[in-house]
Amino acid sequence: MTYCVGLCLDEGLVFASDSRTNAGVDYVTTYSKMHLFNPSPDRLFVILSAGNLATTQEVINHIQRDIDYPTGAPNLTNVKYLFEAAEYVGKISQQVQQEHSQAFAKSGISGTTTLLIGGQISGQPHGLIMIYPQGNYISSSPQTPYLQIGESKYGKPALDRISHTGLSLHEGARLALVSLDATTRSNITVGPPFEVATYAKDSMQLSCRCSFDEADSYLINLREAWNSGINNVFQGLPDFESNQPQVILSSATTPAQAQAQADQMVKPQRQIT
Repeated sequence: MTYCVGLCLDEGLVFASDSRTNAGVDYVTTYSKMHLFNPSPDRLFVILSAGNLATTQEVINHIQRDIDYPTGAPNLTNVKYLFEAAEYVGKISQQVQQEHSQAFAKSGISGTTTLLIGGQISGQPHGLIMIYPQGNYISSSPQTPYLQIGESKYGKPALDRISHTGLSLHEGARLALVSLDATTRSNITVGPPFEVATYAKDSMQLSCRCSFDEADSYLINLREAWNSGINNVFQGLPDFESNQPQVILSSATTPAQAQAQADQMVKPQRQIT
């Protein structure tokens, strides 16, 4: 499994991915899940991938072939909108999956892949789109400026609490790393090296593309600071009132009786005079 996240901010885009793939606990390898396409000076695309590695590599190879040897059909060199790029990539993904569908079904292996594509075409706004295995897609929004693929649940809480479109690219990159590290802490199928890339809108080139392995000093400091901050906030929470009377339920207690006992425990509201 893997985990990738992208953020669409006012300043531009942030992309982050882990690099761990596995076919069981005894076969763990490292592959980049981040693919950059800059087919002409007026456009840039980054694709993040989660799912079957063979399917993903075949999709990426088809995309690169169409750039190298265009036939006039839609490809990343001639689409005019980012959603057209998503439609094109989604169709390739569908074709690859369908070509191998019978073999996947016989082996009982999932051949699906989920993709994030982000970038910009000159004259159009930058954007971020998630492409489902079925080929359809959704875009990020001002209300939800991030999209995730893969093992997403563990890294979601920090994004829900902190992310907004006004974050700077550096803040977005830092948040993406926190989200990745939180996922690693809870799921062994996700792990470093982490890749992070940022794109400043209208620049048509990446601002940075960095890799952080397990021993990277910045990643270690970030992890320790986040853990320490969470513990400090927890210690500052209001005390739990342990002198509350307890409800003792037996197997014969009905729901109505339990509710009645709970109601008797509720303290009267403070009156404001």
